[in-house]
Amino acid sequence: MAQLQVNIGNLQLQNPVMTASGTFGYGFEFADLVDLDRLGGIIVKGTTLNPREGNDYPRMAETAQGMLNCVGLQNKGVDYFCTYIYNAVKNLKTNVLVNVSGSSPEDYAECAARIAELDNIPGIELNISCPNVKDGGMSFGTSCTAAASVVKAVRQRYPKTLIVKLSPNVTDITEIARAVEAEGADSVSLINTLMGMSIDIERRCSRLSIGTGGLSGPCIKPVALRMVWQVAKAVKIPVIGLGGISNATDALEFLMAGATAIQIGTANFLDPAVTMKVIDGINTWLDAHGVKDIHDIIGTI
Repeated sequence: MAQLQVNIGNLQLQNPVMTASGTFGYGFEFADLVDLDRLGGIIVKGTTLNPREGNDYPRMAETAQGMLNCVGLQNKGVDYFCTYIYNAVKNLKTNVLVNVSGSSPEDYAECAARIAELDNIPGIELNISCPNVKDGGMSFGTSCTAAASVVKAVRQRYPKTLIVKLSPNVTDITEIARAVEAEGADSVSLINTLMGMSIDIERRCSRLSIGTGGLSGPCIKPVALRMVWQVAKAVKIPVIGLGGISNATDALEFLMAGATAIQIGTANFLDPAVTMKVIDGINTWLDAHGVKDIHDIIGTI
């Protein structure tokens, strides 16, 4: 078997296969279906400083080769995570990271600081696709200045591995990547969902309660792959690729495009054991091609 270990900053992954936030719960919900200890890492669902109810229903809609969602970061807040969820995940033999969201740099920083106190949580992933309430609702991830402000605030209070999840809803994603790298990000993950919409022509309204939502699944893979390739050439920090990965072939494409690791999201809804199949599939392909170390294929495009 090939050597699959990769590093994201100081974070060591036993293999490059991770789960994407919002698609795998807190991990333990999948314990009867997946050997969680085999995963390179688990990114738990989005966590905010204060509890959030999320958006009204309906907030999910199926579309061709994908899905739309506007869940709205429903969660019970960081204190609930620290008090109750942490005890259920702290002994897993994989990396458990928390996806952090907020409405201001101060919110992000305070949430991250509380998570920093948890010994067995080695890193966080910042979701900067959230609306900036101080700037008229514009997403932090669509402005270099706004993205940098969040990372700077968090970096001052969070000493562990810091991954920043980038929005694809921008003109040039490499500019955002370089901006967060300059403020101390250890890695970037991309892409988050693309903005989309679906209309019910009989009811003459959107199928989602707030009109639009995030598009994910195989339909966005070509866009995600292109952006990962661009960003991997633009920054010196590791890139984590995600967006429509459904099998080992998809994962290998992202690795060859320059990703050091990958995340699997929407595919978990279709096949809860997909991560295990991707790990095995990567191993099989590397062995069949005489590749002894996964680093030998990373960034070869």
